[in-house]
Amino acid sequence: MMKRLFIAFFCVLATVFSCGKNEEDQYKGLDSEEYTESTAVITNPERGFYSATEFHSATKTPVNQAKVNAARAVGRSILLLEYYLTDYMESDIAEDYLTLVRTNFQALRDFGAKAIVRFAYKDGHEEKDRPWDASEQIVLRHVEQLKPILREYSDVLYVLQAGFVGSWGEWYYTDNFNMNPQKEADYAPRKHLLDALLDALPENRQVEVRTPTFKMKIYGFALADTLTQAEAHTGSIKARLAGHNDCFLASDNDTGTYHSKSEKDYWKAETRYTIMGGETCADTQPYCNCEDSNVPGAVSTMAAYHFSYLHLGYHPSVISRWKKEGCFDQIDKRLGYRLVLREGHFTTSAKAGEDYRIVLKIDNVGFAAPMNPRDAEFVICGKDGKAVKTYKLESDPRTWHSGTVVLDQTIKLPEGISGEYTIALNLPDPETTLRNNPLFSIQLANKGLWDESTGYNTFRTINVQ
Repeated sequence: MMKRLFIAFFCVLATVFSCGKNEEDQYKGLDSEEYTESTAVITNPERGFYSATEFHSATKTPVNQAKVNAARAVGRSILLLEYYLTDYMESDIAEDYLTLVRTNFQALRDFGAKAIVRFAYKDGHEEKDRPWDASEQIVLRHVEQLKPILREYSDVLYVLQAGFVGSWGEWYYTDNFNMNPQKEADYAPRKHLLDALLDALPENRQVEVRTPTFKMKIYGFALADTLTQAEAHTGSIKARLAGHNDCFLASDNDTGTYHSKSEKDYWKAETRYTIMGGETCADTQPYCNCEDSNVPGAVSTMAAYHFSYLHLGYHPSVISRWKKEGCFDQIDKRLGYRLVLREGHFTTSAKAGEDYRIVLKIDNVGFAAPMNPRDAEFVICGKDGKAVKTYKLESDPRTWHSGTVVLDQTIKLPEGISGEYTIALNLPDPETTLRNNPLFSIQLANKGLWDESTGYNTFRTINVQ
């Protein structure tokens, strides 16, 4: 009995003082390599600041290569496409307008960007602008018309904002969807719309609602019923309903976005696994400051809510404040994910047909993990840069939350090879339409690793015997 107690006591001490297997022991006998972090803003997919473009029925100019190239040149890979269906409030959407929607998506696919998409009927909330939206019947018919397009181009659809309801599609000023819903029946029209939107998209795409109240009230989720890692990215309604805050940092409750601290905590938890973004709407101190001693500052608040994207054009005074106070560059780099390879540990001798261990330590210094599906693989390349063999990683990039990620995987080198080869981390878009386009692959925030022609992050050169 005393012997068992002594062993147990020793094990506790070993744990407290790290007398067990430490990091040095784990990588003993392996070659090690360190990598240099980049300070550049990186034009990576599905993250960052965005610019907005409105499309009315009279709009004749679609998204084109020049527009996408201009965005990418300053580190932007996402656009907000706002479609105003004002002329179709009592009819089907015209075919030429549907063609415009298709043309815009095709341009994104061709030239290397993705879209946040919102549909609305009016861009004003005064009496002269009424009705502010179409009837539920018309709205559902419009979703039915758009469904084939949204599914065909879901590869370049970053996220769909629920839209349709109210002025600007922001779910407030509404004539047909109950402006101040209280009872379950009051929310029914909005639920019918959300059901239709979720059905219009593949299960791997999310729909954003304007406030946490809408997600909870419409589908009966409790404040304590937040997403778990096991539930995340499963295709369930709970996992696919995300949020956008279009009055970010405007006040203590972001102008009615939240009704309580509990709702804030709810969205902080939910956004670990769902897309979060939006725009600021007023230069209100101290809330929009970079940092403030009285309230959480802009940077720490974005981190708490796992912000992946933000409007660069609105509110201009807030953007100017961040530039003046010195946090704009940090925000620009950290929106969404930012993956920095710190160190690698490798089997010392590379032999054809034998096991080769790879351990990579990556820091995600961004506010969020990548949110949409993403392939991850190691690639062995010859001197010509062409892939010899690919190995799927056991780790899902959507679980690479802020903090340190360790990739530890043993691969079997190909039989019959010899000489110099390189090993790369490849993080391509999984959609067949985009997979081989490096514009849609993730670049690590390191110097000297990225190959823009392949989308590979080459981290190791080996001499295979």
